[in-house]
Amino acid sequence: MLLSPPVEVSSQKQVLRKECASHLPALMSMARLQIRRVKLSWTGLLILGHFIYLLGGATVFQFLEREAENKNRQHFQLEKLHFLANYSCLDKPALEEFVKVILQAWEKGVNPSGNSTNPSNWDFSSSFFFAGTVVTTIGYGNLSPSTGSGQVFCVLYALFGIPLNLAFLNHLSTCLSLHLGRLEWGIISMRHQKNTKDFLLMVTFLVLGTMLFLVLPPVLFSHVEGWTYGESFYYAFITLSTIGFGDYVIGTNPQKHYICVYRSLAGIWVIVGLVWLALLLHTGGRLLQQAFRPAHPAGDQEGFPAKQEEGPEAVQCGV
Repeated sequence: MLLSPPVEVSSQKQVLRKECASHLPALMSMARLQIRRVKLSWTGLLILGHFIYLLGGATVFQFLEREAENKNRQHFQLEKLHFLANYSCLDKPALEEFVKVILQAWEKGVNPSGNSTNPSNWDFSSSFFFAGTVVTTIGYGNLSPSTGSGQVFCVLYALFGIPLNLAFLNHLSTCLSLHLGRLEWGIISMRHQKNTKDFLLMVTFLVLGTMLFLVLPPVLFSHVEGWTYGESFYYAFITLSTIGFGDYVIGTNPQKHYICVYRSLAGIWVIVGLVWLALLLHTGGRLLQQAFRPAHPAGDQEGFPAKQEEGPEAVQCGV
């Protein structure tokens, strides 16, 4: 009689264990379903945010630029009418044909202003700069090969040069990724009031990089090209981000006398600055991902391992 209660308690424990074991797959399935829903909602939110950003940008650009475009178009049409009025010997079809000739010359890299003594677009310094825009995929669009052999060589040159340039940039990026990785870790650690010294050190590194690649070069460009500082800064960022509109390109003003190595030095600035800005933008993307990434349950079996606190080593390795 004294042994009956322990046996009964033991049997109850076994029953509870069996019930828990029977419900465990259902609980894990519910957890996985919740994880999938969180992942799906995050993906949908990211897609929605991306398209909203594009729509917002399109709206702002349309608001800022459309009226100016209409004014420029009306001004150009009025100038053509005044030109025809002043030169009655020239009819409108002849003027339109001349405008087409000017546009074709511009598309082939020939500046219609000035005379035949304008600096060549294909001297060694300019060709070196063009080769850099090809392999870095900037593609300003103001200059391109016009001969068949030049176009074929450009295709082959880009086919092998772009991978080579990517390998070169990746190798250079390893020299900067250590510092930017510490910067990212320092920013994350500031939430917990840690690593303040590293954070300040990497902010100093960030400021120095900004000065070397985005602040000081526009001073030189504005002095040499005659642009405003805002236009020069705009050119620097558009170039280093590989957007490359081609509305501002250094070394193309026929009224300027450039030193022979000016565009070559600018090409070197482009190569090194590309690495710095690419790593900076990549770090910014990772920080946004860290800030808005939804939390997942620890240790699930659907590819969401437990999130450990990331240290500088993890950031450096791209984890």
